Amino acid sequence: KLCEGILNILEKDTKTSCQVACLEALRILSRDKKVLVPVTTKRNMQILMRLAKLDTVEDALERVSEFPVIVEALKCLCNIIFNSAVAQKLSLELNLAAMLCSLLEKCKDRQFVDDIKCFDLRLLFLLSLLHTDIRSQLRQELQGVQVLTQALESSLSVRWTEEYKAAEDRDRPPLSLQETDCAIEALKALFNVTLDSWNVHSENESHQFRYMAAILRHCLLTTGPTEDKTEELHSNAINLLSNVPVSCLDVLISPSSQEETDIKYNGMNMGAIQILLDFMEKRIDKGSSYREGLTPVLSLLTECCRTHRNIRKFIKAQVLPPLRDVSNRPEVGTTVRNKLVRLMTHVDLGVKQIAAEFLFVLCKERVDSLLKYTGYGNAAGLLAARGLLGGGRGDHWYSDDEDTDTEEYKSAKPNINLITGHLEEPMPNPMDEMTEEQKEYEAMKLVNMFDKLSRDELIKPMGVRPDGTMAPLEEAVSQYHTNKQESSDSD
Repeated sequence: KLCEGILNILEKDTKTSCQVACLEALRILSRDKKVLVPVTTKRNMQILMRLAKLDTVEDALERVSEFPVIVEALKCLCNIIFNSAVAQKLSLELNLAAMLCSLLEKCKDRQFVDDIKCFDLRLLFLLSLLHTDIRSQLRQELQGVQVLTQALESSLSVRWTEEYKAAEDRDRPPLSLQETDCAIEALKALFNVTLDSWNVHSENESHQFRYMAAILRHCLLTTGPTEDKTEELHSNAINLLSNVPVSCLDVLISPSSQEETDIKYNGMNMGAIQILLDFMEKRIDKGSSYREGLTPVLSLLTECCRTHRNIRKFIKAQVLPPLRDVSNRPEVGTTVRNKLVRLMTHVDLGVKQIAAEFLFVLCKERVDSLLKYTGYGNAAGLLAARGLLGGGRGDHWYSDDEDTDTEEYKSAKPNINLITGHLEEPMPNPMDEMTEEQKEYEAMKLVNMFDKLSRDELIKPMGVRPDGTMAPLEEAVSQYHTNKQESSDSD
């Protein structure tokens, strides 16, 4: 009854202070799903849309006194659409997404509209998250990628020096809280709209994604009002970069001019890549929520390294520098390599796979190079999954520049334990003092133990096929015999 009474008042022309008070009350009520039934009708949704300036009338945002009403109406719509499946369907019928895009256009180059813009973007994010039809409508009919990219560019106040290169002003103050929130909402909405963007089919699409990637590079080099807000901003930028076709990510690095003092490699400005590396290490150090917090940045870095040689070489120089001290196991220590190798045996399958894949790509998908940095024990899971337990390299082609081993590594290499990947003191052979009968007894004891475990199906003996993949032991042995017979000389 209270909701219906409030909406009846809002339908009439009342003074602004009354409208704000009613909308504030409705916003609080709309958090409860049980009272939303009277609100989620076409008539009542249209009342809120009219107050939010989301009607079809081309009414410019000129009266600043109306702005609090618009903001509160948008907040109400956010709550209602989030909590009601009926409202989500009605929003499609009422063409709400198109009107939100139109309101974004009205906000362009206007002062004092940051709150309106922020909740407009949040509503677009919710719609694109909860309704796939609206996602496709935004992408195909409403030029949502372009509209949202412009909103992001406006929030970050990007200034262009040349195509796909934004000006870097080191003395620029951090973004305000409102600007940061607007940018974050735009990033989240863009992520939903660009979810299936791996295949770029036209030159125009390629330009749009390169333009977006250039803005995201600027976003990575920008700071927010607090450290937490900066991390949230960068996290959403990384999520969106994961949707950008990998061929368009070359704009993350650019030729470095003389006056720039950023991190350089081969004459390229690597400032944004360094931010990604620092972000990755920070997320590893957090020690929790790896799947949500760490895998997006690791996946992004892996794809960048696989496709762009300069990025791969720059990252490898920091993550896998030439080995000198091999006295400790690869997973022991505080370097980025140590932290990533520890993740290769993580309990979460997705985390261990992407960490191993990242290191494998840095090693140009060469098994011998990966084993040098990680040890066979840590790499076994990846190699088994890729059918590379017998050695070799992955499917992708990389440049032929060779890795250079240090003198310290070369001298220690003969004594390195290939399983653990570190230098071990020679261990005494326990069989040296055994008689032949004792050796035979211990060997048979071991065979019987394995046989019992196998019969009870606690373990399944496996072998490596000639192609490097795993198979039951009997099958692997028979394939080796078959290959040996086929390759033998008939004479």
